[in-house]
Amino acid sequence: MTGYGQRPRRKLPEEASTFVAALARSRRAGVPEAVLGELRRVILAGDAPPGLAIPSDEVAALFEVSVIPVREALKTLVGEGLVEHRRRGGYTVACLTPAELDELYVVRGVLEQAALAAAVAQADGEARAGARDAHDALAAAVEDEDGRRYNRESRRFHLALVAPAGMHRLQAMLESAWNLTEPYQPMAQVPLADRRALHAEHARMLEAFLACDAAALREHAARHHEHLRTTISMHAPNPT
Repeated sequence: MTGYGQRPRRKLPEEASTFVAALARSRRAGVPEAVLGELRRVILAGDAPPGLAIPSDEVAALFEVSVIPVREALKTLVGEGLVEHRRRGGYTVACLTPAELDELYVVRGVLEQAALAAAVAQADGEARAGARDAHDALAAAVEDEDGRRYNRESRRFHLALVAPAGMHRLQAMLESAWNLTEPYQPMAQVPLADRRALHAEHARMLEAFLACDAAALREHAARHHEHLRTTISMHAPNPT
């Protein structure tokens, strides 16, 4: 017997969609409230590239729930900008134009600059240790030539520098803007030599952060951000 809101288990088509295949790696069947988190996770991990169709019926079958919580989750993700819906066209992972992708990097840079000075002033020993750990993890991703991990750890490092500011609304806006670029996995597309150059700038940012030098940190961060925008425009996949 199935629980409330669930549909009987049925076998998925042999040629299940790419999106459903990504979800299948770590789903929680029969738990409607898990659908939103799993859909978001797959998109932010870059496992579902922009423009990929999201078949709500197949997703519902995979989770062994009705299609209702799937559609509700997709509507939430539309509101977050991660999913697009077209009448009679269904749901797809959201796409960005090149100008929109660059605009999000501009937004990220402005928000980061607004938080860095306060972060330096309020950073305690735990925050400094967290920044070091994030930098070490990023360095390991560079040395291992792991582009997807570099993309993930770069985000962790930048957020470690702004988190001590305690500006929770600003950080939420920064993470929201960051989320919109994640389906493109932009840093995973950057050649190793460019990743090394960008990481050298991370080292200078960390040094200024640890030295409590807000002016130097903001200067290094601004230079890094302009370098980052140029690099992304050259190497990131061309958005639709």
